[in-house]
Amino acid sequence: MLVISRKAGESFLIGNEIEVKILKIEGNEVKIGITAPLYVKIYRSEIYQRIVEENKTAAQVDVGSLKGVIPSD
Repeated sequence: MLVISRKAGESFLIGNEIEVKILKIEGNEVKIGITAPLYVKIYRSEIYQRIVEENKTAAQVDVGSLKGVIPSD
């Protein structure tokens, strides 16, 4: 893991297209701004974990149980 120290108002780049800027530091909370192309997906880690779990659950669904839900050809 790379650790970078920044003060409010300072930023760092990830590659050529992503800038992470420290907007404000209050107590133990840091507000950051991210400038990135629209095709780059940005998730909070807890949201990303929920997405992963939902995808795992969906992948385990028995296709036979979807009969009548999905129109057949």
